[in-house]
Amino acid sequence: MSPERLSRVIQKLRESKDMTQRDLAHEAQVTPGYIAQLEMGIRKNPSLKVLKKLAKALGVPVTDLLG
Repeated sequence: MSPERLSRVIQKLRESKDMTQRDLAHEAQVTPGYIAQLEMGIRKNPSLKVLKKLAKALGVPVTDLLG
């Protein structure tokens, strides 16, 4: 998956849950800056561990982030 697609998917899911970047960061136990970097496409290859945390925080399977 391209970093641009991943960034759009994360942002779309986050916004659909009425979450701020700070909310998502808190739930996923990462920094708000990390979420911002993911959504801007600066962070290109988050680890599987981080993807699992993000998916859990967003209430979706990991495959939804990668689809």
